[in-house]
Amino acid sequence: MTVLSKSSFSKTNIKLGLLCATIISTASFYTATANAAPIYKIVDEKTGQVTFTDRPQSYEQQADKQVSQLAITTGNESNRSSSNNISSNGTRSQSSNMSQTAAVAVTSTAAQTPVNYQMAITEPSEERAYRRPAQNINVRVQVKPALQAGDSIGIYLDESEVAQGLSASIATVDILPGEHTVKAVIKNEKGQVLQQVARTIYVIQNNTTIQNNKKIAKQLLAYQNLPWHQKVLLKLRQKKTATP
Repeated sequence: MTVLSKSSFSKTNIKLGLLCATIISTASFYTATANAAPIYKIVDEKTGQVTFTDRPQSYEQQADKQVSQLAITTGNESNRSSSNNISSNGTRSQSSNMSQTAAVAVTSTAAQTPVNYQMAITEPSEERAYRRPAQNINVRVQVKPALQAGDSIGIYLDESEVAQGLSASIATVDILPGEHTVKAVIKNEKGQVLQQVARTIYVIQNNTTIQNNKKIAKQLLAYQNLPWHQKVLLKLRQKKTATP
């Protein structure tokens, strides 16, 4: 009788250990690969409508759909040739500011005439898609010459201001999927718009992340449904594993 009890107890420990290892390894795997799936751009050749998705299979069989894969970048994008264009245009307004960096600065001398600001959104440098909610929309703006006293720059998502200054990181978790506009606007102290520039971006639902989260949730639910004594044994086993 004693031998049977010990054997059953050992089998229970082995099953609990395997369940714990499976949950931990699965969670780690899905976290690492949540953003690995590529994004595809679908162009309707009849209407010109553009759609972004991470599931192109349903479109590949349609003759009037052009499917192309986009490169996914999660870090800061490099500045494009727009920086050089701004430098050449800036010489027509104030040659004394050519050596200054594009930063929000207040000059000590009040401007006598309105400044012809040159602006560019260097990040994102072109139209692109972002996965919701895994990716943030990182925005960087370049301005020449430096802002005059009383002037300010704001960054907008659609018609809502989200930040002041030359950069912002916008979370996508609360943004609806679809087409959106990122805009940088320079205003004077009276609120009048002096200069603005816009960029179109797209937000798509991260279907891969949703599916992975559902799988992890099922595994966690299986753990929660275990009897209390099995949960205790599982926690004790985890502590022994964590102890060096």
